[in-house]
Amino acid sequence: MLKVFAASWALLLGMMLLMLGNGIQGTLLGIRGSIEGFATWQMSVVMSAYFAGFLIGSQLAPRMIQRVGHVRVFAALGSMISAVLVLYAAAPDWIVWTVLRVVIGFCFAGVYVTAESWLNNAATNETRGQTLSLYMIVQMVGIISAQGLLNLADPGGYELFVISSVLVSLAFTPILLSVSPAPGFASAKSMELIKLFRSSPLGCVGIFLMGGIYSALFGMAAVWGTLVGLSVLEISIFVAAIYLGGLLFQYPIGMMSDRMDRRQLIIAVAGLCMLSALLGSLMQSFAILLGVAFLIGGLANPLYSLLLAHTNDFLHAEDMAGASGGLLFMNGVGAVAGPLVLGSMMGLLGPPGFFVFIAILSALLGGYGLWRMTRRAAPELSEQGSYTPLTPSASAATLDAAFEAAQPDEPEGGAHATAR
Repeated sequence: MLKVFAASWALLLGMMLLMLGNGIQGTLLGIRGSIEGFATWQMSVVMSAYFAGFLIGSQLAPRMIQRVGHVRVFAALGSMISAVLVLYAAAPDWIVWTVLRVVIGFCFAGVYVTAESWLNNAATNETRGQTLSLYMIVQMVGIISAQGLLNLADPGGYELFVISSVLVSLAFTPILLSVSPAPGFASAKSMELIKLFRSSPLGCVGIFLMGGIYSALFGMAAVWGTLVGLSVLEISIFVAAIYLGGLLFQYPIGMMSDRMDRRQLIIAVAGLCMLSALLGSLMQSFAILLGVAFLIGGLANPLYSLLLAHTNDFLHAEDMAGASGGLLFMNGVGAVAGPLVLGSMMGLLGPPGFFVFIAILSALLGGYGLWRMTRRAAPELSEQGSYTPLTPSASAATLDAAFEAAQPDEPEGGAHATAR
């Protein structure tokens, strides 16, 4: 892995700085919204807007890159992100924030597509799995570290918005000065959603539900924290615990997934996530809530990668590139809906609605997984691809690379290509 880091350190450093900036703004807006007196439903609209922009950007960014090239798209969207981060503080109005969140979500989607295309181009077939794993670690460490930076200044002022803007601006320096000539970019023909669903019903339904859980954790955790009266320090620790759990649980869950029927593991992890969330809805002790956050993050984040690996086990090789776009679309739709539904639940149930929402989606995922086990036999372990740790913010370029890296070693015309 050291050789992989040496070959891609500038790209990885740039992505970590990007995640620092994005991680700050995600939590900061939840805290600042409370200071400004925004209602919970207003903040749910603001948080949902990011994922709406991200969904649009993930669809349009490849066309932009094909038209004007990686470097221009990367620089233009990066500049816009830096500007938006400063404008939040200049215009503390929830409607303005909603518009800005759509814009910044769109821009981050394009930036991820561009940077991840460079990263995948720098990897070889032998190092692609390690590269993706290292990339996931960098992303998670960036978001965790961002929570510590929230305590450097008053969230009611300008300083934290400026810090996040500067971090994003600095992120582009190592990337743009170090990358080799921009890689070629060809958009794969999208796989029809109905065909994708028929290939892996559990994967499709699960990815949609995980979009809702991810957007709740990434967008609404700070809003929940302000409702229960946590301090800025406590909110930052709570959010950091979610991502620390997500980082540490990826690898043991991934190892188990390569040794058993993945549906059994998906059901077990979803069930534990449901129980953890229900426990959180009943607790008031911050220490216990911190443990709950660690468990939910540690269970929910690997679920995304588990569902991708499960879906990949039922795809033909020629369908993998097209399937990534469909999976991202379903995840994006779920992510847009998540904060809106969660905002309504928190309006009805109060702060416990945050955990109840996660518990319901986890229960739906586990229940659907149980039903699917009665409908189709599992593939042989030798036919399963390997588990690749990814975050839900990964672009189509990274999903394509993950599917490619996960393919089992088999003779030409082997089982993975035929046993569906």
